[in-house]
Amino acid sequence: MSMLQQVSVAKKANVYFNGKVISRSVVLADGSKQTFGVVLPGEYEFATAQGEIMQVISGKFDVLLPGKTEWVAYAEASQFELAPNVSFSIRTDQISEYCCKYI
Repeated sequence: MSMLQQVSVAKKANVYFNGKVISRSVVLADGSKQTFGVVLPGEYEFATAQGEIMQVISGKFDVLLPGKTEWVAYAEASQFELAPNVSFSIRTDQISEYCCKYI
């Protein structure tokens, strides 16, 4: 299992879509921020405020990237990058986990 060292974790969870997407904010020793989340089966639309790298920790996601018309499948250990100020959609048919790195 991959571990992060010397981090601060927010006590309160970020809860979205009536509890179907839940994440925790983590600040690393260098001051950078990441969120780690769990997504229950369903389809969800998100918006970015800054650039993000989304990594699939477990499970799988189908992602509709900004400006695209076809969904792209991302399996465990894969990742995709998002620009600031865009909207994208995620869908999954199983409980899945992600790490979001802000860039």
